Amino acid sequence: MDTQAVRVEGLHKTYGDRTVVDGVSFDIARGETLALLGPNGAGKSTTVEILAGFRRRTGGTVEVLGADPETADTALRGRVGVVAQSTGRTGPLTVRELIRQFAGLFPHPRDADELIAAVGLAPHARRRMAKLSGGLQRRVDVALGIVGQPELLFLDEPTTGFDPHARREFWDLIRCLKDCGTTILLTTHQLDEAAQLADRVAVIAAGRLRAIGPVSGFGGPEAHLPIVRWHEGGRTREERTRHPFALADSVAQRLGGSPDEIEIVRPRLEDIYLDLVGDAAGEAADDIAASPVVTETEGAVR
Repeated sequence: MDTQAVRVEGLHKTYGDRTVVDGVSFDIARGETLALLGPNGAGKSTTVEILAGFRRRTGGTVEVLGADPETADTALRGRVGVVAQSTGRTGPLTVRELIRQFAGLFPHPRDADELIAAVGLAPHARRRMAKLSGGLQRRVDVALGIVGQPELLFLDEPTTGFDPHARREFWDLIRCLKDCGTTILLTTHQLDEAAQLADRVAVIAAGRLRAIGPVSGFGGPEAHLPIVRWHEGGRTREERTRHPFALADSVAQRLGGSPDEIEIVRPRLEDIYLDLVGDAAGEAADDIAASPVVTETEGAVR
């Protein structure tokens, strides 16, 4: 059996002259959880939709459980679960009726009532979908995505609308799925969620993959260097160093005493992520500034 559940090489997606996904490449091993992070509009959801077979790619190669999702038959669908960013399911069916209906589409589904309890919907099982709040509808989305016990699960910002308690319960459910061997691709804005659930983290911004690696040590050794931050001359200064205490002492000696505010910061996943996204935003601004502008009236480059 192939050890890789997902292979992506040079993935591109464009709409006219707008590039949404720009040469993205990564693998996901069987049984692994990969968290895909990035700001709104970064290309995360488009990437997931291409992998799930919902959207055609412009270029590159994609393999999901050994098949191209763009041309695969229905057998692949039965092995893959998808929790899209928003489905907006409403209608006359109750929660239990809808989940049982979906369960009937799969050869070896989870028990509907056990699943309803697992996603915290037991008190609402007899309520009609149209009467549920957005947060409760989101829990139904999650239930429908995993009812078929998929080998591979795509979770696109699954805990949107969850309260803190529900989010923790959902994390426990995802850990159980992982323990059973499910491969998971998770997109999220919650960095603590990525740190809790993922084996590896990837950051995508402006359509490009900026970094990928294990949660522990993500971004490489340089990204984890301590930061000494202090106030001097009316502004905040900071410096990365392997010897933060020595630097703090040298600053104090140079200023003739310890500054009013000096701190040593150990970078977290959030800090590294924000640095990567900030660099991508700077690159995009540079690209825009360097691009020639054509006016419709003049038809000339200026």
